[in-house]
Amino acid sequence: MVNCVTIIGLGLIGGSIAKALKERCGIKHIIGIDFNQDALEQALQGGIISLGAKDIIPEIAQSDVVFICTPVGKTVEWIQRIIPIVGANCIITDAGSTKSQLIDSIEQIPGSFRFVGGHPMAGSERSGYGASKSHLFENAYYILTPCAKSAPEDVETLTSVVGGFGSIPIELSPQLHDKVTGAISHVPHIISAALVNMVADTDSPEGYMQKLAAGGFKDITRISSANPEMWHNICFSNQDAVMEMLDNYIQILNTFKAYIFEKNDADVYRFFNNAKGYRDAMASKITGLIPGTYELVIDVVDKPGIIGEVATLLGKHGINIKNLNITNSREFEGGVMIISLPDTLSLQKAQQILLAYNYKVIER
Repeated sequence: MVNCVTIIGLGLIGGSIAKALKERCGIKHIIGIDFNQDALEQALQGGIISLGAKDIIPEIAQSDVVFICTPVGKTVEWIQRIIPIVGANCIITDAGSTKSQLIDSIEQIPGSFRFVGGHPMAGSERSGYGASKSHLFENAYYILTPCAKSAPEDVETLTSVVGGFGSIPIELSPQLHDKVTGAISHVPHIISAALVNMVADTDSPEGYMQKLAAGGFKDITRISSANPEMWHNICFSNQDAVMEMLDNYIQILNTFKAYIFEKNDADVYRFFNNAKGYRDAMASKITGLIPGTYELVIDVVDKPGIIGEVATLLGKHGINIKNLNITNSREFEGGVMIISLPDTLSLQKAQQILLAYNYKVIER
């Protein structure tokens, strides 16, 4: 039974949790704590939180659950501050993307309190409360990492709550969590940044590489536009897993380099074929840790008025276009116009409408 929830940090994740609790779980009493007055005012005016403050207030003693949605480095500090205030049955959880070091520190905090680590595997290229939405966690895995401060009933309660978000709860140990996220999120961000830096370092004086980089290159390096401060911190808070996965990746690259040097045709083919098989088996309807793109490629003739034609058609049907552009590099593209949409539902609806009007559309 959860009647009152406190959320510390009303950014993208904290704001989305607040909205999901209000709109999907029916929680009426939500307390928001954030240093940003604008975020508090937006949440209050929108009726999402019932009480807002820039710092801890006595009312959080009513909380059944406290979500700490701050940078990982601040989590322990917040826990230590709220322990004397919250009730003995209050469950404290977080939303950080690394767990082992954090939970080691939490387990050393003296006293009796209840904590279950949490990590919603969802996000966005945008940040802040203004980017938050109640359906951010829909069809996304929500990892729970119990520890010595957790009771089985605490995990059951949080499983029920995050399930109400539309998430898919999954329980992992802190160590396995960090190994998984290191492999599928943290190291890929490093690799993406390395690819961009490689091109930047080897570009011609005329900048042809940057000019011609489109299609596949922009797709696989999109995550390089993420917040550098956040990823700088993650590399150190998940240092062991990141180092292990980087060693594995470097070994794979060296092995593949040897295949090419030795002109080993069969192994080169197997390298790509194995990757294709594993990649094609991934679920397409589940939200991953790295934010996905919702894009349609439209095969149109590049003529005056075509952008307005497509935008007007979708606008009349209530579809919000996040971005629209004409691509000049079509090496891997089936069309020339690319539209970005806010979510899966918008993508499916736009595709149906465009097909009905005889446009050739490719979902990416």
